[in-house]
Formats: sequence, C-alpha cells, structure tokens
Amino acid sequence: MKKPGILFALFPIVLIIVLLSSCIAVFGGDATEGPIQIALLVAAVITAVAGMAYLKTPWKHYEDCFAKNFQDTAPVIMLLMMIGALTATWMLSGVVPAMIYYGLKIISPKVFIVMSFVLCSVISILSGSSWTTVGTIGVALFGAGRIIGMPTGWMAGAIISGAYFGDMISPVSDIVNMASNIAGTDLYKHIKYAALTAVPTCIVCLVVFTIVGLSVDTPDNVELGEQLNQISSTFHISPWLMLIPVFTFILVIKKVPATLTLFFSAVAAGIVACLAQPQLVGQIIGDAEGFKGVFMGILKMMSSKVSIETGFPMLDSLVCTSGVSGMINTIWLLMCIMIMSGVLTACGSIEVITNGLLKFAKNTTSMVATTAVSCIFCNLVLADQYISILVPANMFKSAYRRKGLAPELLSRTLGDVGAVTSVLVPWNTCAVVQSSVLGVATLAYLPYCTFCLAAPVITILIAALNFKIHHVDPETGEPVEAVKQTI
Repeated sequence: MKKPGILFALFPIVLIIVLLSSCIAVFGGDATEGPIQIALLVAAVITAVAGMAYLKTPWKHYEDCFAKNFQDTAPVIMLLMMIGALTATWMLSGVVPAMIYYGLKIISPKVFIVMSFVLCSVISILSGSSWTTVGTIGVALFGAGRIIGMPTGWMAGAIISGAYFGDMISPVSDIVNMASNIAGTDLYKHIKYAALTAVPTCIVCLVVFTIVGLSVDTPDNVELGEQLNQISSTFHISPWLMLIPVFTFILVIKKVPATLTLFFSAVAAGIVACLAQPQLVGQIIGDAEGFKGVFMGILKMMSSKVSIETGFPMLDSLVCTSGVSGMINTIWLLMCIMIMSGVLTACGSIEVITNGLLKFAKNTTSMVATTAVSCIFCNLVLADQYISILVPANMFKSAYRRKGLAPELLSRTLGDVGAVTSVLVPWNTCAVVQSSVLGVATLAYLPYCTFCLAAPVITILIAALNFKIHHVDPETGEPVEAVKQTI
C-alpha cells in the first residue's frame, strides 16, 4: 500500500468541499435532509475507489476504519436519541413552557439576549455539556425569545455561545477532560490556563450581546399579557415543574453518565406530563386509560412526532415535537460523516496534510496558529469535534515538547478552537445537532456565535503577545520559568 502524495491527499478534500457547498447552494436549509448525506457517500465511494486503484489500499482496510468510527460514534448516537426524547417530554410536560412563562415575567426584553448567554454559560458549567444545555434551557430561552420577537440568529448565537463557554472550562465537560488528558496535563491546570482565553472571550460576548439587546427594536415595556395567558391556559404552569430540571442537575452533580441522565430525566418528565397535563396527553393517547394510557403516552412522546391542537398558532408550533424520530436524520448524517472520515483515514490523506502543516510551526505564535488551523481543517473535513481534538493532539504533542512548550498550551488551543468551531460547520455533527434542536440553520446563526468566532482569534492573539506562555524542559518535560521568545 503506497502513501498518497499531496495532490492525492487534497483531492478528496476538494471533492467534499465542492459537493457540500453545491448542496447548500442548491438546497439551502434542506441540505441536511438527505442531499448532504448522499454527497458524503458519493465522495467516500469515489475516494475509496481511487485509493484502491492508485494506492492499492485493500477494501478491508476501509471497512476496519468504518468499524472503528462506528464504534466510537455509538455513545454519541445514544446521546442524540436521548436528547430527542428529553426535548419532547420536557416540552409536553410543561417544563419548557414553565421556563418560558417565568422567564418572560422576570427578564426584561432589553437584556434577554445577554441573560440567555449568561444562563446557558452557568448551566453548561454545571452540566459540562453544551448539547444538554442547548437541548434543555436553550430550547426554553429560544422559545421565549421568539415570543418576545427577538432575532432568531442572535438568540441562537447567544445560547450556543453560552453553552460552549461553559463546556470549555467545566471540570465535568468531556471536551475539557479529553483535551487535558490527551495533551498530557492536569485537569485543573488546564482549566486555570484555559480561563486566560475563555474569560476575555466571555467579556467580549457580554459587551456584544448587551449592545445588541439594547439596540433591538423591542420596547422594554412590551405587552406580553396575551402570550402569557396563552401559555397558562394551555399548560398547567406550576413551580413544581422545576423539580424535573432540579432532578436532572442532581444527576449531573452525582456524575451519572450523560446518556443515563437524559434518559431518566425524559422518563420522569413523561410521567409528569401524564399527571400535570392530562388535557394534552389525552390528544396523544385517544381513548386509552389507566396504565395503558400512561404507557402509550410516555412512549409516543419520547419516540415519535406529536402535534397538539392548542387553539393558538404560536403554541401549536412550539409544542410540535418529534422525539427520537426527529433525530433519525441527524444520526444518518453522522453515520455518513463517519464513513467519509474512515475513507480519509484509510487512504492516509489526513496524515499527509497535517504533517505538511507542521512545517509552518516555527515559533510559539505559528505553533498555536498551525494547531488552530489543523483543528478547523479537521472540523471541516472530518466533521466531528472529538476527532478534531484527537488528530491535532496526536500530531502536535511531541512538537510542542520539542519546542519547550507546556502541554496545557496545546490542550487549551484544542478546546478554544477544535471544540468551539465545530458548531459553525453546517455538516459537522455538533452543528447538525444544535441546528436540529433549535430549528435554526447553521448559516443563519453562524455570524452571531460571538464566543465561537472570537475564541480562536483571542487564543492566537494571546500567544502572539507571549502572555503567560508556560514552558517545559524539552528533555524532561518538567516546567521551567517562562522565557521570552522571539515571535
């Protein structure tokens, strides 16, 4: 089996970019409904056939890479299904409507966008999951923002920005643990070091979202009485419904695995729906009664599309849920992404391109910038944030040590760029999930994801300023006093 040259390595990359860009240009927001999946499969087949013919790569090698990717993706698929179930039962049980109801009564429209960022940041730090944050309080805040009349792009941007800020510095975040672990640094040392870039980026977001909120053409005394009456007349609104989010975050604090946490929370919300919202559940189960009705109601809410007639068009669209079935298209896309990623790994394209990037890493600034470019490249091509952290980490780990740079600099860059830019690529798994949960196309919220756009820039800027750059002895790896480097 031959190693590919740079032209062969770039061929599938160009092919993917052309096909995916064409799909988005032709189909727009409907591109993820099937066209992008087929485009990925076409690119994968063409690349695999070319690799078999030119590089003599056996088909078995491709299959092994597929199997490895599918094995690694299985927990993500489980998590996606649980998110679908949870968002449905939280909506129909009245949990999300109650959050919207109380949020509209408490938060002024002028600070709604910036408060959405703050609340999502706090919840994400506590939960350690951007996906969980967006799928729970993010959905509630987005629904409330729609009622007020907030721009959907800014609302989605604030929610996602907050979710990823918390995800970057939370000690229970899988991204934080993965980045620190694979880079070879202590978890809390990583968090402390990551705060040097995360906090300035957060301040930028607070300023931007505050200015935008004050500039939005929504009067501070906007009349919400009608909307509040619609919610309260459709759902039984009670503070007791907040026990479901409390239960969820107790599971998070107890470090119950995310998939199990979402599952138990979804089932609990389904039971609460049958007790607190019998008038709505009755539309779902028809004439079924007793245990059969409860059993049928919970399973239908968690699994399939449910449309409720409330008499209010705004609420009809809000409470239209799809459960796990609504995630099937996302799972299909994820599987196609893993197939394409397997092909690129099997034929050696990624290795060739990433090794070429190392030639540009001459000093601290260029090392951080090259790592950032590699993370973005992996997010564009391999379309998964975990792979976009693992591949650059393995590639640059020894290079950082040779140049006397501490591993926490690498782990911070992986989080600042590999994690946060994933949600900006329309065909990336993170973008697909967040877009599906909020119902906003990636390109529609991309310009407003202030945190995700600013974090990579601030990371490179701080490296260029040589601000608190930690160094190690290249031979022993032991920390040494920071020395001034030529940038």
